Amino acid sequence: MHILALEAYCGGSHRAFLDGWSSRSRHQWTVLTLPPYKWKWRMRHSAITFAEQVSKLVAQGQRWEAVFCSDMLNLAEFLGLVGDPVRSLPRVAYFHENQLTYPVRHESERDWHFAFTNLTTALSATRVWFNSGFHRDEFLGAARTFLRRMPDHQPSGAIDQIRGKSDIQYPGIDVIERPVRRTEGPLRILWAARWEHDKNPEAFFSAIKELKNRGVDFRISVIGEQFRDSPAVFDQAQATFADQIDHWGYLPSRFDYERALVQADVVVSTADHEFFGIGVVEAAGAGAVPLLPLRLAYPEVFATDLPPNESLFFCDGTPEGLADRLEALARQLGREGTLADLAKQAVDVALRYSWDARVEAMDNAMSTLVGNQAS
Repeated sequence: MHILALEAYCGGSHRAFLDGWSSRSRHQWTVLTLPPYKWKWRMRHSAITFAEQVSKLVAQGQRWEAVFCSDMLNLAEFLGLVGDPVRSLPRVAYFHENQLTYPVRHESERDWHFAFTNLTTALSATRVWFNSGFHRDEFLGAARTFLRRMPDHQPSGAIDQIRGKSDIQYPGIDVIERPVRRTEGPLRILWAARWEHDKNPEAFFSAIKELKNRGVDFRISVIGEQFRDSPAVFDQAQATFADQIDHWGYLPSRFDYERALVQADVVVSTADHEFFGIGVVEAAGAGAVPLLPLRLAYPEVFATDLPPNESLFFCDGTPEGLADRLEALARQLGREGTLADLAKQAVDVALRYSWDARVEAMDNAMSTLVGNQAS
């Protein structure tokens, strides 16, 4: 099968997902991308740009059996602009995030035009894939509330229509092998999230400060992606914990990133917003024990045989609760010299999302889609 893939914002998790799948897929791919710059402009112009590019390829004789795009494309506009050979193909829209519930500092900053674009993209797709069930339910719930604000002609059946053609397709990860022997030293704590307010860094550093006040020995690495207006707490924390820092700042080198992951004993999230949590899953796959708030997509993604409130991967989401769990792990490490049992449990969970497992599932889903369309 030959798939036409359109990624209007090819950076970060979008790029990692598309590269990871297409490079391992049994299908053939034509991948058209745009750089990860000025996301609002990308959502507005990419349908026109891709329609022009695809029309040229069709004129040269190229054909495909399916179309794949992310939530950054206005799929309805693209289909209206492109010719019949592509317009009639089955198409999948993959939602990494959405503009209805993606966090903004102030709700007045939300641009509802882009939220509506997500809705029309979902309505235009043959199948809609979400990166977690939590994401699907949050998006559809917010969309229902949003549509009720319309003064008239509310598309009351749109939400059920989208839900009826939605699937959960988790992204894949590269599983990183950890050295057999742990390097000597205190508990090594990793933060691998974006340096933004929705990841609640204040709670993380409050817990770390409490750990320091209790006299617990530890090291930290804070390696998430940074932005020009990152919260001021990061500069404050860099000064406060200068003597405990192993890595500080974004690591663009994949080698350095993987090294930071395999060196970590624990990976922490305090997020107020997370649709999947690929950074935490990658760290868990490298053997870091996840400590997570019992909310968002985490109970789904890190599900074990135990109920979530009994799993050792979760804490109550408060800085004090996180500090308690970190202190307990530090003492366990001091007694046993390893957290191997918990680390193995983390790796076992993460292996569910290895590319070996995920590629086959998504390839099969695309084959089924095309087969159903043909019949």
